Amino acid sequence: MAQITIYTTPTCPFCHRAKYLLDQKKAAYTEIDVSQSNALREEMMQRSGRRTVPQIFIDDFHVGGCDDLIDLNLDGKLDPLLKS
Repeated sequence: MAQITIYTTPTCPFCHRAKYLLDQKKAAYTEIDVSQSNALREEMMQRSGRRTVPQIFIDDFHVGGCDDLIDLNLDGKLDPLLKS
């Protein structure tokens, strides 16, 4: 199984939507809440090059945000990534 990391904040609706999709796929993921830690937010920005949440990684592949995750799913490319 792929190792999934998702950087989130508790009040972000896009974070909830992305996690819902991953939950529907029965994909285990590590959630990193960046709302209370500047160091974790900095880590997310260095890894992704972006400031917004969610930022989603599958193994070393940077998926991007919620819309990117949904697009991968609609294109039929998410399931193969999750099984890698």
